[in-house]
Amino acid sequence: MMKTDKLVRCALIAAVYAAVCLALPFLSYGPVQIRFSEALTLLPVLMPEAVVGLTLGCFLANLIGVFMGTTMAVDVVFGTLATLLAALVTRRLASVRIKGLPLPGMLPPVLFNALIVGAELTWLYSPQFTAALFGFNALTVGLGELVACLLGVALVFVIERNPALKNRFTGA
Repeated sequence: MMKTDKLVRCALIAAVYAAVCLALPFLSYGPVQIRFSEALTLLPVLMPEAVVGLTLGCFLANLIGVFMGTTMAVDVVFGTLATLLAALVTRRLASVRIKGLPLPGMLPPVLFNALIVGAELTWLYSPQFTAALFGFNALTVGLGELVACLLGVALVFVIERNPALKNRFTGA
């Protein structure tokens, strides 16, 4: 059973993820996107409950996006799946660091989103699925994800170097 403080962190991550997506819909949805909420995908290197929080936040952002008309129902499934897989693998890479930074933890969000969301966008917005269009969509999604993940590395850096923040985020 999840302790109350972990449950609260999980819920806060979900709420912040969804709120940032919904506050910036022109950047969070569509064929070219930089979801700044994806900076949070580096949080699993600090705490396991971030995996559930990110997945729930992505699910909610995509579900609300369907009702707002900014995304399609298929994104609720596949976009959320990309975030879940990325968060799980990022968590597994929690102790892998380069010069003290969780740089390898950026790779799963970039790769899973580039491949899964890139394929999804190609299927949704093109009359015919082609390797060239998929490559373009995967590249644009991957680049947007890379920008967000670099912000995530900075976020983790700040949290880990500030004892008060580290205590709030990890309970340590």
